[in-house]
Amino acid sequence: ARRGAARVRGAGPDRVFPGLTRRLTAAGHDETYGPAEGTPAWRANPAAQGTVADGVFRAGAPGRSTVTAWRGGARGTLDLTVLGPLDRVDSTVDRVGLNRAGDTGLFGVVGYDAEGNTAPIEPADLKLEYDPELLAITPTADGNLSVKALGDSGSALVTVHVGRHRSVLPVTVGLTDVPVATFDDAASWRFSQARASGAVAPAPGRTGTGLRMTYDFGQSTGTRAAYADPPAWIPVPGQPQAFGMWINGNGTGEWPSLHLHDAQDTQHVLRGPLVTWKGWRYVEFAVPAGVQYPVRVRRFYVAETNPAARYTSEVVIDDLVAKVPPTVDVPAEPPRTDRVVLRDGTVDGAPWRFAVLSDAQFVAADPDSDLVAQARRTLREVKAAKPDFLMIAGDFVDTAYPADFALAKRLLDEELGGELPWYYVPGNHEIMGAPIGNFRAVFGDTQRVFDHEGTRFVTLNSSTGSLRGGGFDQVRMLREALDAAAADPAVGSVVVVHHHPPRDPSPAKASQLGDRKEAALVEQWLADFQHRTGKGALFVGGHVGTFHADRVDGVPYVINGNSGKNPSTPPQLGGFTGWTEFGVDPVTPAEADRARRDPLAEGPRWVTAEFHAHTDRLTLTAPDAVAVGAAAPVTATLTQPGGRTVPVAAPVSADWSASPGVHVGTADGVRPWHVARFDPATGKLTALRAGAQVLLAVTVNGVRAEATVALTAAEAAGEAPAA
Repeated sequence: ARRGAARVRGAGPDRVFPGLTRRLTAAGHDETYGPAEGTPAWRANPAAQGTVADGVFRAGAPGRSTVTAWRGGARGTLDLTVLGPLDRVDSTVDRVGLNRAGDTGLFGVVGYDAEGNTAPIEPADLKLEYDPELLAITPTADGNLSVKALGDSGSALVTVHVGRHRSVLPVTVGLTDVPVATFDDAASWRFSQARASGAVAPAPGRTGTGLRMTYDFGQSTGTRAAYADPPAWIPVPGQPQAFGMWINGNGTGEWPSLHLHDAQDTQHVLRGPLVTWKGWRYVEFAVPAGVQYPVRVRRFYVAETNPAARYTSEVVIDDLVAKVPPTVDVPAEPPRTDRVVLRDGTVDGAPWRFAVLSDAQFVAADPDSDLVAQARRTLREVKAAKPDFLMIAGDFVDTAYPADFALAKRLLDEELGGELPWYYVPGNHEIMGAPIGNFRAVFGDTQRVFDHEGTRFVTLNSSTGSLRGGGFDQVRMLREALDAAAADPAVGSVVVVHHHPPRDPSPAKASQLGDRKEAALVEQWLADFQHRTGKGALFVGGHVGTFHADRVDGVPYVINGNSGKNPSTPPQLGGFTGWTEFGVDPVTPAEADRARRDPLAEGPRWVTAEFHAHTDRLTLTAPDAVAVGAAAPVTATLTQPGGRTVPVAAPVSADWSASPGVHVGTADGVRPWHVARFDPATGKLTALRAGAQVLLAVTVNGVRAEATVALTAAEAAGEAPAA
C-alpha cells in the first residue's frame, strides 16, 4: 500500500473565550493505520474569530470559526465557538482533600460569560498561587491540573487567576479523628419520629456504652424516620470532611443519616449506605462541599422510603467521630442572583403574568396547622395579584393519601373561588406513601402541554426524582413540544416546569434530578432551542427550599422557594417563604430573528421574575441626615411568620420609590434637578444638593415602609428606623 497520511482528525472542546487559547490535536494515519510522518499545517477561518499556530488556537472576537489541519492531501476540520467576554471563573471541584504525602487529586478551571455559557480554561492561560512546600501542581494531558501532597499535614489556598478574574480552591492534607459522641450519656438522648414509633436506650456498644434505637416502620407507607436526638446539639470543632461511626445493624435495609446545621443554619443531611448487614460495621458520612463551618450535629436517624418495606427493627450506634483536616479559611464568595429576578419594581405592567407556588407540605391529618394557614395565605396573595393563572410546582401536600388531595382541592376551591385558573404539577410528596394514581384521581394528568399568549408551557412529572421515572413518554413529549414550538410562528417562548431542578444551588446538591445525564439533556435541549430559534426558554422548579435563579447557556433557571414549609437555607441566600410572579413580554418574530442571528449575545428580555416574600412587618432604616457628596447606607428588613428576619436585598424583590427630586437607580440616570440618588443595588443614598428633606420608601409584597432624610452641607450622624 502507498504510505502517506490518509486522514487528519481535529479533537478538543469546541468553546473558548476571547483572548484565551484552546489546544488542538491532529492524528494522522496511513492506509494501514500506522502513524503518519510530518507536522500538520493549521489554518483558522474566519481569522476575525481567532488564529491558530502549532496546534494552539487563540480566540479573537466572539463568533464561530473553523480550524483546518492538513498533511499532504489529507484534511480534518473542527468548528470552534468563541464565546462572549469572560465574566467569572470557577474550579470543577469545591475543595481537594488529600490524606497523606504522595496522594494526588484533580481539578479543572471553567469560565463563564455573562449569559452562562461555559468553556474550560487551558492551564497555559492560568496563573496559580499556592504553597509550593506543601503542594505540587502540574497540568495533565487532558487539560486538568494534578495536585500532589508533599507533606503529611497542612492546608493551603490555591488561587487561580485568569486575567482580572480569580477563584480560590481550598486544599487540605491529612485527617484526624476527633470524638463527637461516645454515647456514655445514652440515657439522656431522646426519641422522636415521623410516621413511626419507637424508643432509644443505653445498650452495650462497640466500646463501652452505645445507643440502641428501636422502631416500628410498619405503621405507614409514607417515608418513615426514627430519630435519636442528643440532649443538646453537639458542636464539632474544625472543618470535618466526613463523619464516621459504628453501626450494629439488623439487615433490614433502613437508611442511616446524620443531620447537621452549619454556621449559616443551613441544614445538611449526610447519608450512609443502607443497613443491609448484621452486626457491627464502620460507616462514613461525607460532608458536602460548600458547608459553612463550624457545624453542629442535630441528630442521628434512620429512614425508610420504600412504601412496600414495612417492618420492626433496631440499630445500636457507637463512637461517632469527625474526620477533621487542618483548618483553612476560605474567603466567602458573594451570592449571585440572575438578572431574571427583579431587584427594583414590580411585574404589574407586563403584558401578561403567571404565578408559581410550591412546597407548602400540609397534611389532612392536621387541617388547622400553620402549614395549612401558610398555604391559604399564599393562595390569597396570588389571587389578589390577579395573574393570568397559577402554577403549583409540586409538594403542595406532604403525603399522598386521598384525604390530603381532598384537602388540597378544598383549599384551591375555597381560596381561589374558581376565579383564577391553576395547574398542578406533582412533586415527590405527591407520591409520598401512596401511588401517583391518588393525585390523578383528583387533579388529572401529571404532564401536559398548553399555550398561553404566545408561550408554550410543558409541565412534567419528576415525582420519583427523575423524568424517566414518570414515564419515558413525557421525555418524548418534551422533545416533540420543543420541535413543534420551534416551527410554530405563533410561539415565541417555551417554559418547562417540573418539581426537581436540574441543579441544586445549595452545598448538599441533594435536591436535584437524580440522573445527571438526564439533567444535562434538559439543559442541552433548552439551550439548543433558544440558540437555534432565537425564541425564549425558561425553566421553573421547586423542591430545594430556597428562592434562586441562575443562567445556563443563556437560559434562566428559576427555583421557587417554600410557600409553607420552613426553608432549607439562610434568609440572605433565599431561605424565606413566599411565591413567585412572572411577567411576560411576548417575543416577536423580529426579535427572535435577531437573536437567532447572534445566539451567544443576550436575547430579548421577555420574562421577569418577582420573588414575593411573605411579609408580616417591614422596617426601613436610614440616617437622619446625609451630607452632600456622602453616600449613606439604607437597609430594609422584613419579618415573616415565626419571627424569621429577612434582609430586603437580592433575591428578595422590592419596589423602591422616593420624593420627586430623588433619582432611584444608577448614576447614569441623574439629572440636574435631582437633589439625591438612591441605588437599590448597593443600598446607598447619595446627597447631591443641600437644603432638602426627602422621603424614601420601599414596598415588599404589598407592605410599605418609609423614612425621611435631611440633605445637609455638614456631616450628619445617627440612624433612625422607621416602619
